[in-house]
Amino acid sequence: MHLSLLGMPGSGKTTLGRALAQHFNRPFLDLDAEVAARAGQSIPAVFAQHGEAYFRQLEAEALRAVVARPGPLVLATGGGTPCFHDNIKVLNNSSFTLWLDVPVAVLAHRLGKGGAAKRPLLAATGPGLAASLAETLAARRQFYAQARLRFAETRLPLEALLPALARAGFPASALV
Repeated sequence: MHLSLLGMPGSGKTTLGRALAQHFNRPFLDLDAEVAARAGQSIPAVFAQHGEAYFRQLEAEALRAVVARPGPLVLATGGGTPCFHDNIKVLNNSSFTLWLDVPVAVLAHRLGKGGAAKRPLLAATGPGLAASLAETLAARRQFYAQARLRFAETRLPLEALLPALARAGFPASALV
């Protein structure tokens, strides 16, 4: 069974995903990197040249291809991945889904260090970053809430997450 991490930009999906992959001795895959590789250009370039709708279609296709791969992996999804093209259903049918629920103030602090400029939907927010994140989270919460486990720790210690995964039913055989 795959382990798929969901959450807002800046929630730590990639950082924690790499640590979980190492802990469970599984491959790690960042869905945004997979989309960029398939598109042959960066995510900002895809957005700039083709728009969000095109990006979301590429993302949905990449997601379906990734979760169909044999063998378990740890997947860091894009922040909006679960919200389009029934992707949350695809994720829940193929993965143990984990929502990293990080407060907006923490997200804004993390992304305010230059991280927002690299993300097409946040690049133009400037001083309105926290308000934009709050608005985006409000729209996405209904999708994130469908994850099998919500983890609301801001520091994301692996030691705290592993017992929570086990209590939530993540396969014990994966807890190596």
